[in-house]
Amino acid sequence: MIFLKLFLVFLKIGALTFGGGYAMLPLVADEAAAQGWLDSETMLDFVAVSESTPGPFAVNIATFVGSRTAGVAGAVCATAGVVLPSFIIILIVSKFLSKFRENCFVRGAMSGIKPAASGLIAAALFASAITVFFPAGLAPDRFISPAFWISAGIFALSAVLAFKKLHPIAVVGVSAALGVAAGYLFGL
Repeated sequence: MIFLKLFLVFLKIGALTFGGGYAMLPLVADEAAAQGWLDSETMLDFVAVSESTPGPFAVNIATFVGSRTAGVAGAVCATAGVVLPSFIIILIVSKFLSKFRENCFVRGAMSGIKPAASGLIAAALFASAITVFFPAGLAPDRFISPAFWISAGIFALSAVLAFKKLHPIAVVGVSAALGVAAGYLFGL
């Protein structure tokens, strides 16, 4: 029964989310928590691993959640569920897009979907930032913690490197190296 549940949950997420993997992150996090599959800390770890491994983010996160929940078969079910709606939609769209590209309803729908996808990505960023910087909640003593300042420094450096157009793999590598060094030096 867990296999069907994983498939259906990720089928729903794949069918109802526009904008890619980051746009679906709030839905995945909510569903995983509601089903009791993952807590927010584990979810954030999965996001980091999904971003660091090759392949589409949505497929990676579905595979990791399915694997953690029900092993290899769970990974297959979750991945199939998240991929199937896009696969079917792309088949249909590719068949009819040339005919409907200039349709006012299609253009209108696309203009509405773009800001919604951006909003979902921003919500995922905000939720992740809270989990990273304030895992035990917002407390004044959190701002004197070395872990907070090290995380904030790595975040700021990563943002600067990304805006300077450093390759994403290099940004992830530098951030990982700094995190390992901080863990070693400060016992974080």
